[in-house]
Amino acid sequence: MSRRQVANPRNPYDVYDVEWLGPPPESRLEVYEEHAKSIVSTNDSPDLSFRYSVNPYRGCQHACAYCYARPTHEYLGLGAGTDFDHKITVKVNAPELLARRFRSRSWEGDLLAFSGVTDCYQPLEAVYRLTEQCLRVCHDFCNPVGIVTKSYLVVRDAELLASLAARASLRVYISIPFAEDAPARLIESGAPPPSRRFEAIRRLREAGVPVAVLVAPIIPGLSDREIPEVLKRAADAGAEFAGCSPLRLAGSVEQVFFDRLRATMPGAVGKIEQALRSVRGGALNDARFGARMKGVGPYWDSIAQLFETTAARYGLQWKEELAGDAHRQRKVRPEPKGPVQLPLF
Repeated sequence: MSRRQVANPRNPYDVYDVEWLGPPPESRLEVYEEHAKSIVSTNDSPDLSFRYSVNPYRGCQHACAYCYARPTHEYLGLGAGTDFDHKITVKVNAPELLARRFRSRSWEGDLLAFSGVTDCYQPLEAVYRLTEQCLRVCHDFCNPVGIVTKSYLVVRDAELLASLAARASLRVYISIPFAEDAPARLIESGAPPPSRRFEAIRRLREAGVPVAVLVAPIIPGLSDREIPEVLKRAADAGAEFAGCSPLRLAGSVEQVFFDRLRATMPGAVGKIEQALRSVRGGALNDARFGARMKGVGPYWDSIAQLFETTAARYGLQWKEELAGDAHRQRKVRPEPKGPVQLPLF
């Protein structure tokens, strides 16, 4: 991740603002270890097709300017800008909490979504291995899983993921909004380049893991023209499914996104803003349930048609929304075979 100075939009939950007297300092990585009280989050949004999710980390080093999860840091009294990228909370007891939840009588074996908020395979996962440990718990309890990630690190767990897919149900969604590395680096400054993500699809498929490509978010006026190449390269790598959704700029994300655009591609800001408004009914965002995950108008219709026809051309099963439909079914979990062994460290 490139070094950046501290920069956060105003936190709407704070009663006062603080301004730097002089240039702001460089933003540095800070890791906070937390013993959480619970690890399974419940979602009741009609726009999402999963009910339960696990997020071992708060904040995300991938630093994607458009990340819809940025405002969640504001609930902690932090900022949605560089704080979200550099102040990361690690829920060190996540595997133990997950095993405890699975043992409870109320758990019925529903699909568990990983990365419902921040990427479960972000760089700190290489150190803490919390996602891997949680997936082993899912494996022991035969619990179905859906994973969304931008990280090549997911390849590390290919054997485990293949076994979980065979034992219960699993699909990995690799998020690739851009086909080429250079433009992706400008907007997703801390994430692995698309070339590595296409390679991750190939490696996972070779291991027998069901994989989908998630062209999300589609940024009108910027990344929409890359849809055919993303789908072609994903299909060539072995992806079987595809999904997409338009950019949504919730709360402080709008400022972070446009600040990044002005810093990295100032000449394109006006064009992208105009295109985004054309798919959001004249606004920059539509937060209403039923509308926030979808675009409207002729421009979006042309994007959706491009996605649909290209996906069909390359043999990809597709849907114009985010991941999860294939896992709507509820599964009754069997009891684990033997004790669930959790690592000590």
